Amino acid sequence: MPTLTTAIWIVVALLLVGVYLSWTAGRLDRLHARIDAAKAALDATLLRRASIAQELATAGVLDPASSMVLYQAAHDARQAEEEHREVAESELSQTLRAVFADPAQLEAVRAAPGGTETAQELSAAVRRVPMARRFHNDAVRAARALRSHRTVRWLRLAGHAAFPMAFEMDDEPPPALADRGHTGADREPGGTDPAQEGTDRGQDGADRGQRGED
Repeated sequence: MPTLTTAIWIVVALLLVGVYLSWTAGRLDRLHARIDAAKAALDATLLRRASIAQELATAGVLDPASSMVLYQAAHDARQAEEEHREVAESELSQTLRAVFADPAQLEAVRAAPGGTETAQELSAAVRRVPMARRFHNDAVRAARALRSHRTVRWLRLAGHAAFPMAFEMDDEPPPALADRGHTGADREPGGTDPAQEGTDRGQDGADRGQRGED
């Protein structure tokens, strides 16, 4: 009888260990999927910013020097290889701040036909970049913290998944474009800001997902 009892406890312990390992592996899978989704959203946001900046640079509303440097920075950001992308995107952020440091540049954009809409689109794009990057890096930090556990490392629960890396760049928007009240970016007649509402919904979803994973 003692032998049978011991065997039962061993089986129970093995089952509990198996459940824990399965849960941990599942959580890792969810975190990796979350990183993939956040990276895709960040890529789309960065591409949107570069595309609008490039279109603006060729619209003829900025002074020639500003148009040239903005076009080149946007082009480099769109064409950069993955290993050089953080630098290229940072340089685009710096170029946007330099171009729009002069309030007259933004006024020139707004004064052109369709310029108000262009200014709103660019403002929305530059403001969404820090949000998208934060969501991505938050997911990366959560996955790296879990992968640092000894059990995960020893048993290779992460499988062949690449070690997640944060996306580090200068994402500070130009002050003139970061001011929603000045540009009216994404503002609807009712006074709501869809970009902010989308961010709030995304943050709520991320919080619920994190609580579920914990």
